[in-house]
This record gives sequence, C-alpha cells and structure tokens, in this order.
Amino acid sequence: MSRIGKKIIKIPSGVSVSAESGVVSVKGPRGELKQELRPEIGIAINGDEISFTEKIATKNSPALWGLSRALVSNMISGVVDGFQKRLQLVGVGFRVKKDSDKQATLTLGFSHPVTYTTPEGITLDVENQDILIIKGSDKQKVGLVASKIRMLRKPEPYKGKGIKYENEVVRRKAGKAGKV
Repeated sequence: MSRIGKKIIKIPSGVSVSAESGVVSVKGPRGELKQELRPEIGIAINGDEISFTEKIATKNSPALWGLSRALVSNMISGVVDGFQKRLQLVGVGFRVKKDSDKQATLTLGFSHPVTYTTPEGITLDVENQDILIIKGSDKQKVGLVASKIRMLRKPEPYKGKGIKYENEVVRRKAGKAGKV
C-alpha cells in the first residue's frame, strides 16, 4: 500500500481536471498540463476530489501509485501558483542580463558570453545582475532548465565560483599547503 497514493487531492476553484484513456489533463489560470498515467494506476474524479487506485497489482505498482498522485498534485499546484528556481552567480565579473522573457546572456568568465534560450512554458527574470529566477507551471521543466543553466559553470570547491542554487551550500576545500 502506498501512503502517498491513498491521499485524496482537493481541486481548487478555477482548475478543471479531466482523465481520458490514461491521460490526465489539468487546466488552470497559468495554462494547461498533460500527463500520461501508467496502466497499473486508476484515477477517479468525484466533484472536487481526485483519488487514485491500484488497478493491476505488480511489484512496482505501489511506487507508481504514489508517483502518479504526486505528479498530478504538482500539476495542480503548478497551474495555480507555479514553480520557480533561483540561481546565484558567484565570481568576479559573473553576471546575467535578461534579453527577453525567454532568453538571457550570461557572462561566466569564458572568452565569450553564453546565450541561453528557454523552452516553451518557462520564463526568466533577473535580480541584481547575479540572481537568475526561472519560472514556470511545469515543475519538471523548471528543474531541468535550472540544472542545464547550472551545468554551464558548476560551482568549484576552491574559490566557490560558478552558478549555484540560491540555498545551496558549496563545500570548500583548502588549497595547496604553503611552504613549510
């Protein structure tokens, strides 16, 4: 039995949820999201509540049951509130400039500036030239874009320079020992 899968999801006002042939569709003020469910999992929409059941019992079905419930719950909170990740650029001369809602130019200590264009459904904001805010209604896409931008220049352990998540702690290493 899945503890998470058994929980009922409340549908907030202004959000419509439909499930046809294994595909769940959620519409809200921030857009529409779709997710395909596995055949082992059943979904029942009763008024303003969504419940999930285990249609076919397999070895992995309890995990898929909880996963399906979590994905639909994230879709609902995404179309209502949205998700965001904040990246911080640390280093002398490291900065970001917003070209448009979909494009940003990053100066990361390379010989050239790096231009990053986001996929559909993701917007970028800049705060103080060193904070990049990634916003969107799809939690997976927001995390993927943040991860790809972070991989442009991961924080290094000696000086701490690079792109890091705002609340991330970079473990610092001692440099070379001085002459004895």
